[in-house]
Amino acid sequence: MSSIIGRAAFRASRPLRASGVNAGAGADRAAGKEALKTGAKRDPELYVLFAIMSGVFGLAGWHFSRSPTSSSSESAVAKVAHSEPWKEGGGEGKYQYHPGGDTSAPKKDAPSALNTVIIPNVNLPKELHDQFNKWGKDGY
Repeated sequence: MSSIIGRAAFRASRPLRASGVNAGAGADRAAGKEALKTGAKRDPELYVLFAIMSGVFGLAGWHFSRSPTSSSSESAVAKVAHSEPWKEGGGEGKYQYHPGGDTSAPKKDAPSALNTVIIPNVNLPKELHDQFNKWGKDGY
């Protein structure tokens, strides 16, 4: 913040040129180019850093343009047409699919997400397992 105030005070203390406020723009641009050349001579490793960073950003742009990321990594499955549960059996049917995506293969019932069991890596006593395990019980 103090550098901004100092710069503003420096500009305010300079006298205005007779030909207008923007008359010194060419001189300021030339001074800026000279400062850039001086800085580049003092730190030549910035050229190497610029080349490396340009290459990295170019490679990342090329990679993401060829294979953009998506919100999910699911692969498409060949679903049997009109196999939705609400279209047959009054909601009692199951989704069906073609195994391996081959539409000439016979259709199979898809597994239900509600009947999938994930066995945690936990050892429980038998009475607790019987109390909390709902697999195979009525209503689940």
